[in-house]
Amino acid sequence: MVETAMEGKEGIEKFFRGQFDLIILDIMLPTISGLEVCSRIREKSNVPILMLTALGTAENVALGLNTGADDYLIKPFKFIELIARIRSLLRRADVQEITPEMVYAFADLVVNDETKTVTRNGHAISLTSTEYRLLHLLLLHPKRVLSRIAILEEVWGVHFDMGTNVVDVYVNYLRKKLEKHGPRLIQTVIGMGYVLREEA
Repeated sequence: MVETAMEGKEGIEKFFRGQFDLIILDIMLPTISGLEVCSRIREKSNVPILMLTALGTAENVALGLNTGADDYLIKPFKFIELIARIRSLLRRADVQEITPEMVYAFADLVVNDETKTVTRNGHAISLTSTEYRLLHLLLLHPKRVLSRIAILEEVWGVHFDMGTNVVDVYVNYLRKKLEKHGPRLIQTVIGMGYVLREEA
């Protein structure tokens, strides 16, 4: 079932009254902006959020992603691309059949990709969907340096340098949560990117 809301306040109210698999948001909404709606939803839920807006500068894209959106599509757009983006987001959020490869461990960090749970030293760590995808990417390539462009492509689906520090911002978010329960695991390689490895 699909529900619509013509302004931000109504959208927030509908979200917290119902249960949704995906949210599509415009930024320019009456009463409460789409960015504020996204931020409030993200405080309580990891539901996939797609920003669909005419605001297409790199700064707007970065702001939308930093606010918690999982993807960003600029108007005008082709309907076939919108459907493809929706399907991609739903696939990411879909619960899959458990296999041994879906549990990842590195040092004292354990990630279950079926239940989307993260623990470190036995402590549960709550991540947003974007933080989770970032950590999952690093776990898939332990001890390998990943450039900011590679991370943008894999985590945000952005195939160009936005000229912003969105990757650095989310690495810092993730570090703060992980380092509450142990030493740093995400290391900075100056001028190159980030790598998941234990400190020497």
